[in-house]
Amino acid sequence: MDIDTFEQWSLILGVGGLIAFMVFIMWDLAKKSKAGRFGTFILFVALGLGLLGFIIKTVLVEVVEK
Repeated sequence: MDIDTFEQWSLILGVGGLIAFMVFIMWDLAKKSKAGRFGTFILFVALGLGLLGFIIKTVLVEVVEK
């Protein structure tokens, strides 16, 4: 495995891990604050839009570059 392949996989796994950790934090925040079903939905929508925007930006950059 060359260094470019390693860096690419490390980036994907690292960012993917951070995104998974962010989802856990959102779930834990909703649970500890006793937000209820609607409050949990709002938390995931509001905070999830930031994650979704980051993912969409990354995909768009890859599509435009190719």
